[in-house]
Amino acid sequence: MNNDHQKPHAIVIPYPLQGHVIPSVHLALKLETKGFVITFVNTQSIHQQITKSQPNHSDTFGDDIFTDSRKSGLDIRYVVVNDGFPLGFDRSLNHDQYFEGVLHVMSAHADELVGETIKTNPPPTCLIADTFFVWSSMISNKYNLVNVSFWTEPALVFTLYYHVDLLRKNGHVGSLDTYFIYNREDTIDYIPGIGAIEPKDLMSYLQASDTTTVVHRIIFKAFKDVKNADFIICNTIQELEPQTISALHEKHPTYAIGPIFPTGFTKSVVATSLWSESDCTRWLDTKPPGSVLYVSLGSYAHVSKNTIVEIAQRLLLSGVSFIWVLRPGSINSDETDVLLVGFEEEVKETGLMVPWCCQIEVISHPTVGGFLTHCGWNSILESVWCTVPLICLPLLTDQFTNRKLVVDNWKIGVNVCDNKQIKAEEVAETIHCLMNGKLGDELRKNIEVVKNKLENALSTDGSSQVSLEKFISDVKIKTQEKCASAMCQQLNSSANHG
Repeated sequence: MNNDHQKPHAIVIPYPLQGHVIPSVHLALKLETKGFVITFVNTQSIHQQITKSQPNHSDTFGDDIFTDSRKSGLDIRYVVVNDGFPLGFDRSLNHDQYFEGVLHVMSAHADELVGETIKTNPPPTCLIADTFFVWSSMISNKYNLVNVSFWTEPALVFTLYYHVDLLRKNGHVGSLDTYFIYNREDTIDYIPGIGAIEPKDLMSYLQASDTTTVVHRIIFKAFKDVKNADFIICNTIQELEPQTISALHEKHPTYAIGPIFPTGFTKSVVATSLWSESDCTRWLDTKPPGSVLYVSLGSYAHVSKNTIVEIAQRLLLSGVSFIWVLRPGSINSDETDVLLVGFEEEVKETGLMVPWCCQIEVISHPTVGGFLTHCGWNSILESVWCTVPLICLPLLTDQFTNRKLVVDNWKIGVNVCDNKQIKAEEVAETIHCLMNGKLGDELRKNIEVVKNKLENALSTDGSSQVSLEKFISDVKIKTQEKCASAMCQQLNSSANHG
């Protein structure tokens, strides 16, 4: 008997954004080492962008990001799927139009791809799709696959979205059919598994007056669909969000299996970056330990020229050394010269400006002592692992809620974004105190506690390892149940036609 037929085979489909692709790649690698065959699916656009970002890339479209992994014997197949738009279409510039396509068109291409994958050996047994996809249950049911929803953000954010109808009922979130209503501003204290939370700490989409945008429609539809999932896996750990995860598990089988990092927390052997990475190591090696502030606002958000100018002013006033990642296309403007006149000349000894870099390599360098961040979840987990305290400047989506965890719950970072108005002198003083004073010492002490929880969770008998093994076991049981059910249906159909 071919042992391949006994192996679980997972189709893994990340949402087509950098912050979702990275943990999905490392989830795929982790599951393969646990005995899974993996078919990993990128959109053609994401694949092309990753390929072009690599040094000495070829212009052929056939590069496979898992080639090096397979050399070590890993059984990971790699395919690309059309997202509904031609490769030349500017998805960043035409954000809303693009996501209308992700909402309405991409499902047909994903359906076709899964249908083709069913014919491979061994055939797939489960679909692991990002929670934000709205079609997971439809495709899973069609092909009799175990339906696994992969959540790349904290369980707190998942739970708030999961209970959006309850938030609407209580007037804290606007109706899908209503423009520009005023949401309640009092404390929210009725969501299962969540203590009191202020409306300002909700995700930006739940704070919005207009909840009819394409992103809102995706979120609301996705969180209806996720209630049909067989299992939910989260890139978090039980010890960080115990009540939230336990409450979720009562409604749905939920497994906290994070933090999902590359093996050894080193630069991944699988290319995941959408932009070419600058090597900052030589510059960092010239600086004293803990003296450099890393500044990055992530891979997704667009910011105004004014925000960039304000950050530059704060860095100048603080007097600290810094690496600043200014991503290509991140400015909401056609202007190319967005920095203060003379800024780069003034900071040429203390500052390094780069378009993109390998974040893990930078923040794990001993000279980095702080991180001015947008509060993306990957960035928070990576910073904790490197015991780098955070200066929080959330911009949109889950980042405001992540900030609450960082600043209020775990006390491993500081706010510089209350009321969306920041005085330059105050922020500069905060940066200086974090890098050179008692504030930084206190935050690092707290961050060591959180890091220990992450390390313990990933140990042999740790909560995340136990959850992962339980998840794998439950997937195998569910697969057998689905196969048995399908066989019974076939027998009944044959008998009825006999």
